[in-house]
Amino acid sequence: GLGDVYKRQVSGSHARKWRLMFAKNGFIYPQVKKKDGQQEDLGKLDDITPFGRAFLNADNYAAVQECFLRAMSVEQFPLPDGEHYFSPLRWLLAIMLELEKRTGSSELSRIEFALWGHTTNPSYDLESVVDNILDLRQRRAAAPAKRAFDKKEIAKRGENYDKKSDNFLDYSDMNMRYLRISGVLQRKGRGLMIVPTKHILAEKIAKVTASKGPIIEQYRLLCGGAPLPTDNVDVAKTLLDDLMKQMKERHILFDITDLPLDTAAEINIARRRLENILAQTDEIQYAKDQCNQWQEIRDYMSLIIKGGGKLVYDEDNAIEVPKDEMPAYLEWILWRAALAIDHMINEPYEVRGFKLDSDFLPVSAAGGGKGDLYCEFEDFTILTEVTMSTSSRQEAMEGEPVRRHVSDAVLKYDKPVYGMFIAVRIDTNTAETFRHGIWYTKDDAKQRLDIVPLTLAQFQKYFVAMFEADKATPEKLRDLIVKCESRRDILEAPAWKQYIDSTCLLYTSPSPRDRSVS
Repeated sequence: GLGDVYKRQVSGSHARKWRLMFAKNGFIYPQVKKKDGQQEDLGKLDDITPFGRAFLNADNYAAVQECFLRAMSVEQFPLPDGEHYFSPLRWLLAIMLELEKRTGSSELSRIEFALWGHTTNPSYDLESVVDNILDLRQRRAAAPAKRAFDKKEIAKRGENYDKKSDNFLDYSDMNMRYLRISGVLQRKGRGLMIVPTKHILAEKIAKVTASKGPIIEQYRLLCGGAPLPTDNVDVAKTLLDDLMKQMKERHILFDITDLPLDTAAEINIARRRLENILAQTDEIQYAKDQCNQWQEIRDYMSLIIKGGGKLVYDEDNAIEVPKDEMPAYLEWILWRAALAIDHMINEPYEVRGFKLDSDFLPVSAAGGGKGDLYCEFEDFTILTEVTMSTSSRQEAMEGEPVRRHVSDAVLKYDKPVYGMFIAVRIDTNTAETFRHGIWYTKDDAKQRLDIVPLTLAQFQKYFVAMFEADKATPEKLRDLIVKCESRRDILEAPAWKQYIDSTCLLYTSPSPRDRSVS
């Protein structure tokens, strides 16, 4: 559990950071300084807190977000005067709401966040912080070279800031990520905005002043699970009513007549059901738009092929694949590719096995026990399995589960099932296993499975060619699978891999003669 993760980390080089993050979020008891009180009045240093146990029991993403929201609402960051404490989330929401009051939008761009968001606190005057943001915005809009402009602004603001001016941008992406985990903020370009359905909550949490109470009181609040406005029946009801109003305006159907609405907890359960319906509706919209996003999908694939990193289109648009989240991003980008090819008869959220955040980015890789992507079309189903594994262990880790998943799908669907296995590199032993593609069901019925191993680069080439020729259809994808399989019985694995590669190339070659093959 959490304790074991923590113990394992303490011996490693990340120990300090892990311990700090666990304590900052109230999952373990933080250290009480002598001047602030007695450690035993709070709890044994590093023991798991009641809130830590609640976090362990959070079994869905919304519940996890709520834990982070509770933790972030606690005022435990010291102001320069050494007497007051503030919550960066509450302060930032106050800035964004004031911005919205003046401009009609809560949007805060990356450079605005860097210079006047995470580098300010309630010892600043809110009005003048917002004046500075709007002044920066106006001058930046008029500046011909944005990058040079930003550099100059950072240097200028750095003169009156007590930490290294590199900090402005270096930490801003990470800090925005922390803030987004609260579920109250989402991406807007490379910056932030308030989640529309969480607007009332944001108003209730926002706070311009810091607290003067003793820090040990804040720690007590933190470790027991800080209260949220939604714990109050009236506030919970207001939020639910607001959400129902937003959904009616968008003509989204819902029904909560079967749910009791007497306590705050019950009202919040009803609200979560509606938030879920809303998220699914938004996801269907997102899915429809993917065919217009094929270039971005291609670029994400390129980032994964080269091992992660960032691609900056311009100062306000960039995409990133964090190195330690590659498996999740690989699965996610192939889900997007499938949505772009379109014509599925199952819903986008039924295709994927992984979770999404409010910006449709992956939260974590799919759980075990099921295939990665189930794309069901009118006349056939394509099951896509992905792995980041590239060594000879690939066959051991993926050979059995992939064949088993495809076999299960064959039994489940009364239409042909094709398997696509995608990795950055395909080990020849994996190719050999799929070349035979034999699987025996529980009652010893022998199946011959259709599974084609493709490298991400091969799939990417084919994917791009379909869109460039304006011929992206599921049938085209099936044609590729069938063609790749046509030689599997007469070729050895190395030659079959070669044949798959040249087939991908043949299908994507520009000459009209070859195009007619497809």
